Amino acid sequence: MREGRFIQENKARWESYRKPTRDPDELARRLTCLVDDLSYARTFYPYSEIVKYINGLAADIYLSIYKNKKQDRGRLAFFFLTELPLLLFKRRKILLFSLLFFITFVAIGAFSSWQDPDFVRSVLGDEYVTMTENNIAKGEPFGVYKNENNFVMFLYIAWNNIRVAFLCFISGLFFSVGTLWLLFKNGVMLGTFEQLFFAHGIGGRSLLIVFIHGTLEISAIVIAGSAGIILGNALLFPKTYTRLQSLISGAKDGIKIIVSLVPIFLVAAFFEGYVTRHDNMPLFLNILILAGSLLFIFGYFVWYPRSVYRRVQQQVTLH
Repeated sequence: MREGRFIQENKARWESYRKPTRDPDELARRLTCLVDDLSYARTFYPYSEIVKYINGLAADIYLSIYKNKKQDRGRLAFFFLTELPLLLFKRRKILLFSLLFFITFVAIGAFSSWQDPDFVRSVLGDEYVTMTENNIAKGEPFGVYKNENNFVMFLYIAWNNIRVAFLCFISGLFFSVGTLWLLFKNGVMLGTFEQLFFAHGIGGRSLLIVFIHGTLEISAIVIAGSAGIILGNALLFPKTYTRLQSLISGAKDGIKIIVSLVPIFLVAAFFEGYVTRHDNMPLFLNILILAGSLLFIFGYFVWYPRSVYRRVQQQVTLH
């Protein structure tokens, strides 16, 4: 059978499988049919996009069956170990776009500040730049992290970062433009902030100290931006769903991502409130914290989702 005819004969049935059902027998029937279709497609059209499409449908149904089995126990563990990683893998292109978009404007902020020193004040404000330059002159370039009580600073930073992440998400309702604006704004601010220290010859030191908390904090903002873009894209590109159905689906995915960032923001706030202020700690401790933070972000949000997807894909095929 030609691929076009195979798709034409089964497309309506596949689309009907997107409609949710709680009937376990119906779920099992759908999964069985999809596995048969997947086997056929892999045999006759191994390099076609239809293989990925059918496999995605089968994986979603398998996940819903597996989730029902886990409903009564280990719900939180299932969310962080299976459900969220699969969602992150599914939305990996949006995560990558959010990262590249943010990095682009970090670079633009740094370059603009390098070309025009007055640009720093227009972005960060005269008061902050003057305070930082005075601290640098006194030999305390990171004194701003020592001015507040540890616990008060921890609470303020945690609340502010969670608030910014939620704004990044909810701003996606403006067709992703609001989220992109916040990513642009934060990216330019970060690039400008770092260039301020590089201009005074302490850029390398600022990376080691500021990114003790900044690695987790900035990564989480970028990921929150992807949640907002998911929400905005759900409005812009509903595909085969109604716009309301698409919006609800996008909102659910985005909320799951935002919820997963709360523990990361708490750890980042702890580092900023209790650790960053110790700017004379041994170098190996700085590197250990930075490396550990980077490995966690890459491991959980990039490598692990792919690993979980492959495991589920194998289990779907076996079923």
